[in-house]
Amino acid sequence: MVESPFETTFRVGEVEDAEAFPETRKPELAKLWIDLGDETVRSVAQTGYNYDPEDLVGRQVLCATDLGTVPIAGFESEVLTVGVPDADGHPVLVAPDEDVPVGGRLY
Repeated sequence: MVESPFETTFRVGEVEDAEAFPETRKPELAKLWIDLGDETVRSVAQTGYNYDPEDLVGRQVLCATDLGTVPIAGFESEVLTVGVPDADGHPVLVAPDEDVPVGGRLY
């Protein structure tokens, strides 16, 4: 197996705040502020199909870090909030089954 020079870390975060992001061309996007334990990061996630922003606050999510920052409609997204498609192809957020310490790494 060939080792990749790129290494992505997946960490558990807790959504501290979330709000709709109507400035984008995709109104189902939301701005998220996520506590990773040692820092709070920002993310843009396609949550509008399955979640209301206020229901995301306090929820644990899995984030891909070390991917760099991506500007989206003037908002800097620092991590990728991970999801998988539902039966209609809309994202469902990936999260641990039980509450775990924020910042924990996927292994």
